Amino acid sequence: MKDLRDKVAFITGGASGLGLGMAKAFGREGMKVVIADIEEAALSRAVQSLRDSQVRAEGVLCDVSSRGALREAALRTIAAFGKVHVVCNNAGVAVGGPIGSVAERDWDWIMDVNLMGVVYGMEVFAPLIESHGEGGHFVNTASMAGMLGIPNVEPYCATKFAVVAMSEGWAGQLAGKNIGVSVLCPGFVQTRIHESFRNKQSRYGGPDTVQVGLGDTRAQTAAMVNAGIPIEPVANRVVEGIKDNDLYIFTHPEFRVAVQMRFANIMAAFDKSETSKALSVLPKRELASLSQQN
Repeated sequence: MKDLRDKVAFITGGASGLGLGMAKAFGREGMKVVIADIEEAALSRAVQSLRDSQVRAEGVLCDVSSRGALREAALRTIAAFGKVHVVCNNAGVAVGGPIGSVAERDWDWIMDVNLMGVVYGMEVFAPLIESHGEGGHFVNTASMAGMLGIPNVEPYCATKFAVVAMSEGWAGQLAGKNIGVSVLCPGFVQTRIHESFRNKQSRYGGPDTVQVGLGDTRAQTAAMVNAGIPIEPVANRVVEGIKDNDLYIFTHPEFRVAVQMRFANIMAAFDKSETSKALSVLPKRELASLSQQN
């Protein structure tokens, strides 16, 4: 999608952080914007802020862990603007800690929001984008934690690795329908991700403090997040990624070395498999199309 003017964007987690940053960037492109969020007061303030900047914006309360809530949000988006072209599955929470210390309900919370929230967003909105025939784009927010395993951050990494893998598959599925898919993988950005527990739903225990897994104290964790890059350049990079139909959108090139080291270890493991006595009894095989694999 090279021209975003007058197109319609829907963004989850849109009342603050990266979501609001994307809404502002899309507004500068002349897009109409619907922001969805679970935090009602912040949502009202964000919509007013966008309108004050001459952005055609609407807001909808939405808990992305509920497929029904996303369906309702989609209906309200269509009612407001007639169509939807760009969907940013951005809402996310953070949980971590030493093995065995993460509560079961916190595992449920992060999986339902970070992973299933993206699934629901894709499944609800893909038919709506396809139906108007004008093409469109999904941006699924993952993280560098979707590219690198980090000790004590396993719940967050698990969800973000999943978002990367699913986005890779969906990109292949939807390319023939003129619908692009990008996965956004930032490092630290100046958001409130470390305070995501403030919106934890009652069925997961309510807004009690949870461990994030980074830093020994809440103050150290906050300092790490606050030392990240500003939101606006990330949002502008998302606009570039949509226009260029990028599968991967990276914002922290300094992580290149760490990712290269991870893949070097993976390649070394493949090298070892080629000289394995245990595998030497097998005939040589060529990789068939992945779609033909069982």
